[in-house]
Amino acid sequence: MTMHEQSPAAQPSAAAINAEIRALWFDGSLPAERRGEYARLVVAWAEAVQAEQELAA
Repeated sequence: MTMHEQSPAAQPSAAAINAEIRALWFDGSLPAERRGEYARLVVAWAEAVQAEQELAA
């Protein structure tokens, strides 16, 4: 099951997604073959941030 197939309650936090994004850049550069994964993670991070802000409001 991928991150996007999980139920909304089981979605990873923005912090967890951010950690995955940072791991992609571990050596200071993003390998070309991982750019699609990076783009998906950035979208997931933005969605998680928005969801967390809505819950806090």
